[in-house]
Amino acid sequence: MPRLLGMITALTASGVLLAQSTGVAANAYETYYGGYHTVKAHYAHLDDVTAAYPSLAYPVIYGKSWRKTDLRAICLTKKNAGDCKQKPNSAKPRFLLMAQVHAREITTGDMAWRWIDHLTANYGKDTEVTKLMDSTEMWVIPIANPDGVEIVQSGGATPKYQRKNANDSNGTCTPNGQIGIDLNRNFNTHHGVPGASTDPCDETYRGPSAASEPETKALQGLMGKLFPDTRGEGDSTPASADTRGMMITLHSAGDMILFPWNFQKGAKAGNDASLRAMAKDMGAITGYVHGTVPEVLGISAGGSTEDWIYDQLGVPGYTFEVGARSGECSAFFPPYSCQEGTHWPKIRPALMYAAAKAAAPYRPS
Repeated sequence: MPRLLGMITALTASGVLLAQSTGVAANAYETYYGGYHTVKAHYAHLDDVTAAYPSLAYPVIYGKSWRKTDLRAICLTKKNAGDCKQKPNSAKPRFLLMAQVHAREITTGDMAWRWIDHLTANYGKDTEVTKLMDSTEMWVIPIANPDGVEIVQSGGATPKYQRKNANDSNGTCTPNGQIGIDLNRNFNTHHGVPGASTDPCDETYRGPSAASEPETKALQGLMGKLFPDTRGEGDSTPASADTRGMMITLHSAGDMILFPWNFQKGAKAGNDASLRAMAKDMGAITGYVHGTVPEVLGISAGGSTEDWIYDQLGVPGYTFEVGARSGECSAFFPPYSCQEGTHWPKIRPALMYAAAKAAAPYRPS
């Protein structure tokens, strides 16, 4: 049952503020740093959405983190028999959104929260939302790195700059280093190429081996259950024109739309033209620049989420670097007001576009 607690505005002893959600009415959720939701709050939100919208929401625990925290997702659709099952031969196409793979990128968790509320609260009221929810499974992972986020939020009004997970088995990394593995360099595709560190205390430490982390294994396992493999071997081999599905992973704090291949300068995916065309469209919606990581940032990024899903399954994968070129809304820890006033108005229509493409992403519109 949703908790009817009302508004509480006092800081707790750990620096966590309790504030009312804008989603499920009359619920109070833990926040920090002016309004950002804690891991506990995100998980309570998933429970409350499921209770409030039983015909639209289906909760999923898809694994455990390094610290044995549940890894949680939610499937949102107008549920019919057989929907939201972890089998790749689904009746409906699937759109997957994930956030806070990098823990300190706190804007991204808020965008996922708002996306969940947008889809559920507007079903039956907004024609575009209703059409998508009737036709498509919308999967959301609001916190892909809960252990790392717990480190970030432990700073309260001064969040900690933890990027990686909480795996401390590779070194203590004190006083200046950071424990953990960069999950977005740990996926089992082009792992170990230049662009990720072998230093366990570096922010881009790729881990001792590909998919060494439980969070990575769990994400790969879930995506493998949600999408059929439509691509053969070889970096230049295209995925089938009949491929269904889309994946967006949210990062910050840039203003970019990134897509495969990211592991090497000059590498072209077999579906480069289609990937690039969709990125251009989403860039036009958001005002963000678009391209591969080497093209936009001038670096390489092997073992990334979007490269993995395209490499292993043929599904279009994109990173949205949610941010601004300058000003107070450009940083990792922008004021919470930036979410409603700056970021969400750009991200919401881009996500709607991406979700609508899930039915046939490689076919011309």
